[in-house]
Amino acid sequence: MRDFYIAHEEDIKAGKTTDVYFIRTRKILREKGVRKKVFADVTTTSLPNGWKWGVLAGIEEVAKLFEGMPVNVYAMPEGTIFHPYEPVLQIEGYYDDFGIYETALLGMLSQASGIATSALRIKIAANFKPVYSFGIRHMHPAIAPMIDRSAFIGGCDGVSGVLGAEMIGEKAVGTMPHALILTVGDQVKAWKYYDEVMPPEVPRTALVDTLCDEKFEALMAAEALGERLNAVRLDTPSSRRGNFRRIIEEVRWELNLRGYDWVKILVSGGLDEESIAEIADVADAFGVGSAIASAKPVDFSLDIVEVEGKPMTKRGKLSGRKQVYRCENGHYHRVPADKKLERCPVCGAKVEPLLKPLIENGEVVAELPKAGEIREYVLEQAKRFKLTLE
Repeated sequence: MRDFYIAHEEDIKAGKTTDVYFIRTRKILREKGVRKKVFADVTTTSLPNGWKWGVLAGIEEVAKLFEGMPVNVYAMPEGTIFHPYEPVLQIEGYYDDFGIYETALLGMLSQASGIATSALRIKIAANFKPVYSFGIRHMHPAIAPMIDRSAFIGGCDGVSGVLGAEMIGEKAVGTMPHALILTVGDQVKAWKYYDEVMPPEVPRTALVDTLCDEKFEALMAAEALGERLNAVRLDTPSSRRGNFRRIIEEVRWELNLRGYDWVKILVSGGLDEESIAEIADVADAFGVGSAIASAKPVDFSLDIVEVEGKPMTKRGKLSGRKQVYRCENGHYHRVPADKKLERCPVCGAKVEPLLKPLIENGEVVAELPKAGEIREYVLEQAKRFKLTLE
């Protein structure tokens, strides 16, 4: 008997997390002796909230899903910026061998890409100041590591989840909960206890909105911890927030006036890209919850575009094999696979093909970079291509 309603890795690899009609399709094909090799594209026709671009995530899990299966898989490198109608991944093989994995494949890419895209958009809204993902409490714990990884590669500077951080080779980040202050019964004692117990490498960030006005608690924390205080955190509830920007400005003024100009201001609590953009110039760092962890998934679909070597697909889709080229200036070009591009038709710069071999006959042939390397790639693209929130 299972203790939790979660799928284990062996369930996913066995195809048990699929929609039932894929099982029925395989049964029909095999009993009727229909065995045809197909080529399929994974694309989206639109992005959540009218976004113009997305961050591709989940490729490593897809590689693990199809490892050992008799298929060829081509994909954009994880972390690549993509757009609607561009294939981000392609599968080649006999449909009855891989069809039942469509549900898992799309789920891996869709949710991870939605989270990574939201993370980068928030990082841009914050003017690339530090952003931390604090949102796993809003989602099922079984997928907490996936959420943390996707948020991190999308641009977050750290994640709060212990296991998620461990799995990407990072240290979990966080401050202190209101529960510590309430249980101790006195905010000054709680801050001092935190300072006395936590190891030196843990930044001293004091939560300053529990019992009193934020600016007064910020000054109390600065006086209590002095030069050891790294930052104050404002997690002001919406019922007390009013003009949040003015509150932050007041805290900054009072700290600076008394010589505590080194103390950073970390804000959290119900933040999204719009609210962060409004305070990005007055706050130093941002803790973000559901706007990242609960981000809308990208609506990817898998469509057969070739059957037994002949272009064929359903209405509303483009048949045939394709390649997506990108130049160093950020121009993208989707073309038939047999049309080789050397130069960008728009600016004349050299182009590179984005769809590259990931799996060849069941063997993973692409390098699967570490999360930190993917994050650097994502941020480099954001700055080089001057991505905006429009």
